[in-house]
Amino acid sequence: MEQFKIIYKILKILCTSMEYEEFDNTWISAEALGVSVAMWEAIMKMLVDNDYIEGVIATEEMYGNFGIKLIRPRITLKGLEYLEDNSMMKKAANLAKGIADII
Repeated sequence: MEQFKIIYKILKILCTSMEYEEFDNTWISAEALGVSVAMWEAIMKMLVDNDYIEGVIATEEMYGNFGIKLIRPRITLKGLEYLEDNSMMKKAANLAKGIADII
């Protein structure tokens, strides 16, 4: 369930950031989200692989590991639809009362 909360936060931050000309990558960093770098990289790769976000490059590295490079992260239409329609996200949002308004 923890992963769904992190996914919700990332998508919500990217959705909110659409109103701003500039984006600060630290808003969706592992540190800002309170997760390990390994967890953050795995979640970001899932979001990219499933076309929920763009402007992020997931690179294959040695031994099956991967790295994440943030160019200009943006939520996609599919990401917006997922944020709106997915009942699991709505449940996660309710459980995550008091999400800090980072932006």
